[in-house]
Amino acid sequence: MKNGTLGYIALVIGLLGCSQDPGPPKIIEITGDDFMKFNITSFEVKPRQRVTVHLKNIGELPKEALAHNWVLLAKEALAPKFIEAGAARPEKDYIAFEQEFYVLAKTRMLGPGESDSVTFAAPAVPGAYEFVCTFPEHYAGGMKGVMTVRP
Repeated sequence: MKNGTLGYIALVIGLLGCSQDPGPPKIIEITGDDFMKFNITSFEVKPRQRVTVHLKNIGELPKEALAHNWVLLAKEALAPKFIEAGAARPEKDYIAFEQEFYVLAKTRMLGPGESDSVTFAAPAVPGAYEFVCTFPEHYAGGMKGVMTVRP
């Protein structure tokens, strides 16, 4: 009987923990322009904090010539290698299949005037996490930044 009661108590505690409202996510508004720049190149979050990134392409050049996305990479990712591997994969928003496991969150590729959002939980491990635009030459042109997770 004791084991059954303990199991029930553990189940109730687990369910209560799952039902806690984490509150609204931290909203990050980012734009990308025709000069291959994000307007925000750094921001801070807490471990496991919910975050929503809204990306808007405020440029005017056609999507085929100058599209933008926002991709958050794992700490272990080597951004230049990640970008290089995806260069031949336009159908996958320039993200190579063998590098997808490094992607923590991403928006779709956007043309002029388009917007997209992604909501995710910040990593539990504090540190610097790079974000990039994967469109060819944008990373090299400076379209990158850092999300810092701080307790």
